[in-house]
Amino acid sequence: MRYLVFITLFAFTVLSSCNSPSKNPFQPQNVFSVKGEKTFLNDKEILLRGLRLSNALISDKAVDELIANLDTFAYYGINSFSVYLQGSRFGDIKGYNQDCSIDTTYGRRLSKIIEAADRKGFVVLVGCLYYGTSKAPWESWGQSEANLAVANTIRWLKDHDYRNVFIDVDNEGMALKAKNFDNRQLVLAGKAADSTYAVATNFRGDPPAEADMAIHHSNRFSGKPYAETEGSPPGVKGGYWGAYSKQGNEWNNGPDLYQYINIGVYTDSMKTAQVNDSFEHFDRGEGYFLASTWLQCVPPAGPNHRPGGYGSIDDPGIRWWLVRIKERFGGS
Repeated sequence: MRYLVFITLFAFTVLSSCNSPSKNPFQPQNVFSVKGEKTFLNDKEILLRGLRLSNALISDKAVDELIANLDTFAYYGINSFSVYLQGSRFGDIKGYNQDCSIDTTYGRRLSKIIEAADRKGFVVLVGCLYYGTSKAPWESWGQSEANLAVANTIRWLKDHDYRNVFIDVDNEGMALKAKNFDNRQLVLAGKAADSTYAVATNFRGDPPAEADMAIHHSNRFSGKPYAETEGSPPGVKGGYWGAYSKQGNEWNNGPDLYQYINIGVYTDSMKTAQVNDSFEHFDRGEGYFLASTWLQCVPPAGPNHRPGGYGSIDDPGIRWWLVRIKERFGGS
């Protein structure tokens, strides 16, 4: 009888263990926060010096290369970077399922990145919606689905206890432009999921009152920190992200190409303009993330999650910029 009771209790324990939710073993070391016009990591003010890695989730290979180079980027003084669940241009990362939940494969990759970043003391900007030149968005989505996707992103971050992050609800306001999605509603949906996460807007205009930060296209706004999260060389004819980096009928420079051109290549004047623009932001106490074709191009040319070289045709890359950041701020 005792033996039968033991077996019954053992079986019940096993079944209960199998049916109970698994505990995430990850223990966060770093917490990002916003207070007034400043950004903080573990309650210590941090000036964000970052890289835009919008296609980082495109493959396991890209994820592994990024993680392998975190120490290198830290050596140059980099302390943050961005990744996007949807998009990016030419990458077509479909990080959301049609029901607005996070895709398992892309979620796994994002977990690896965020956890590695936390171990190294990096802040991660997690981007949600990315419309524009991308096949990633679900055409069936309306405002309610977009709201749910943002809310699910923050719930997912909370469920995994990822705290070294902040959120961009709509890259460059592209979803606002393409589908008229109200960015304030996106922010409110995220805040309803967990109000402790810092949420930023990125459209041309004043950020809604409920947003914690203004980034990139957003107007600077009193009482909120601003970060340029897609910094490229100013003054390039037609724009760095125009005919210089893209080929097609739109730019009258050849047949349409679903990839960047001039990948990691810069003129001397472009380098000077990029460095000066970076330092001007830093001098104002604003964060700055370098955006480059070197970092964002798609296979087989990239994405390149390593410094590369000094920006010539024979030696493409962004090391020239990283060297200047290290000269000013030092590194790990």
